[in-house]
Amino acid sequence: MKAIVIKRFGPADVFEEMELPTPQVGVQQVLVKVEATAVNPLDFKLRRGDLPGFTHDFPAVLHSDFAGTLVEVGPGVSDLKVGDRVYGCAGGVRGRQGALAEYMVADAALVARQPSRISATEAATLPLVAITAWEGLIDRVEIRPGQRVLVHAGTGGVGHVAAQLAKWRGAQVFTTVSSEKKAELSRLYGADVTINYREQSVAAYVQSCTQGEGFDVVVDTVGGEVLQNSLEATKVGGHVITTLAMGNLDITQAWARKLSLHCVNMSWPMASGVGMEHHGFILREVARLVDEGLLSPLLDPQRFSFSEVNLAHSHAEAGAALGKVSISRA
Repeated sequence: MKAIVIKRFGPADVFEEMELPTPQVGVQQVLVKVEATAVNPLDFKLRRGDLPGFTHDFPAVLHSDFAGTLVEVGPGVSDLKVGDRVYGCAGGVRGRQGALAEYMVADAALVARQPSRISATEAATLPLVAITAWEGLIDRVEIRPGQRVLVHAGTGGVGHVAAQLAKWRGAQVFTTVSSEKKAELSRLYGADVTINYREQSVAAYVQSCTQGEGFDVVVDTVGGEVLQNSLEATKVGGHVITTLAMGNLDITQAWARKLSLHCVNMSWPMASGVGMEHHGFILREVARLVDEGLLSPLLDPQRFSFSEVNLAHSHAEAGAALGKVSISRA
């Protein structure tokens, strides 16, 4: 089969095409003919070599998210069949071949039937971000109706899904954005109130949105200074969900304000093999929400083909995208 690989860590132009053997299906596994994938920060960080503990031997086939059609089902798989259109987040880390290839083997536990009302390209943009948002808001915080939830980067990958999940659970949803265009878009994807973080200080929007009390839940998808701001924006005894708790952090405010800090790393089940079944459950629930019209993926207007993986990475890495960067064969 044809695959797009990296033979060393490097910039976006490090990708090259090569022929690899079509992978063999094992017990509790499926073989997917890949139709689409998406670019996540995880993907370009792995390409650069930022996360050596999650990479595998060269030549490495990257990308975790995929959508496609099942062409073979291994022993022990009973709930999926050949011909099913599926999606998932199942490779690209620690020896698991990723989606930048014609075919991909995946553990069946990490795969679900894709939502029927959207395309493969759209479905491929959902798994990583939807699982991340679900693990934080629903598994960890168990978000409740009436809570005030602040989601940073409301038009980002995790952000636009988190806003919609919070809205589905009955919360009042606030998002941070950097422009009026993003504000309008964020309101279409779950936000009740948008906050231009370039125009308001944390103290100012905490006062105007919560009368100075702070938000019940804050979702940090950026890390660094934004995580520090999140601690300040959360009410006493509230919850902070972070997807990027890296580097040197001062959590004094978390201690002083009795906050619960939830660190979400959705790639761990892929890397460790532990907890994979729950990811399959989340994907089935997400597909149901999409088909019921309660959740929609936000795709960047600029679309890329598999031969343009380098351009897709450059676009995503530059932070220029609105929503998710998609890659498809169509």
